[in-house]
Amino acid sequence: MNADPFAPIVPDSEHKGLVALLPPFARDLALLARFDRPIGWWLLFWPCAWGLFLAGGTGRWGMVAWLLLGSIAMRGAGCVYNDIVDADLDARVARTAARPVASGAVSKKAAWVWLLALCGVGLIVLLQLRWEAQAVALGSLGLVAAYPFMKRITGWPQAWLGLVFTWGAPVGWIEITGFDRLAPLAALYAGCWAWCMAYDTIYALQDREDDALVGIGSSARSFGRHVRAGVAGLYAMALGCWVGAVWLVRPDVLALAALLPLGVQFIWQVLTLDTANGENALARFRSNRFAGALMAAACFVVGAAAQA
Repeated sequence: MNADPFAPIVPDSEHKGLVALLPPFARDLALLARFDRPIGWWLLFWPCAWGLFLAGGTGRWGMVAWLLLGSIAMRGAGCVYNDIVDADLDARVARTAARPVASGAVSKKAAWVWLLALCGVGLIVLLQLRWEAQAVALGSLGLVAAYPFMKRITGWPQAWLGLVFTWGAPVGWIEITGFDRLAPLAALYAGCWAWCMAYDTIYALQDREDDALVGIGSSARSFGRHVRAGVAGLYAMALGCWVGAVWLVRPDVLALAALLPLGVQFIWQVLTLDTANGENALARFRSNRFAGALMAAACFVVGAAAQA
């Protein structure tokens, strides 16, 4: 095992010190669940909060905490499952070759046990939801199971990820409203899909050369020379859909103003994106944690105003 398991393996690792304090095997399990990279669970969590707040659940802070815990556990479970399925591909890509399963540091049997443990935490969170939201949450399992195979059969796996990684928006919304008032939810979820596809296209810029050598697809490759335009179009679609969702909840021009800071942040990402620079792309990708917070603030303001 490398003395420093972070620098040569996962350049986007964060909070290295916390994970590095763990014993070797526990550290490998933490790396397998990407606990060293909290950006992933924030990106999974924000749509949950958006759905909850926009539907009027602005006082449900206990549920917000449960949804954050569920996002941490299920993002970890998804990463473990993805690494089990992708072990052969990860071993052939420089950035992922030393991941615990691909490198042999964690056996597939141990990885499956870890996956079940994380799903157990997810089950505890699931039981805190109303039955309608439980049913919706369980509906994501098929999408999650299919995702690792998308890069093998399509040049646009990010389009599938957009369905999977933003499923929290319907869960959060339906936790508050049940199956009533689905039109705002449809607009919110469509925007979430475009947002996820945009930021993961930016993330995939880091792997374009390796993906081409291995022969797997990504939207960063499929957009070709038009990545910046593709990302801009997706962010524009996200904002347009969210304008529609906000208007359906509270038809007030002032309510739409709550989305302006988010629009500025998206414009900054597009204008400063260097598609040939992996570090630049990683920084723009990570900035979507802040973008998610801006959207959460907008949904909170609009949801609270609609309930007043």
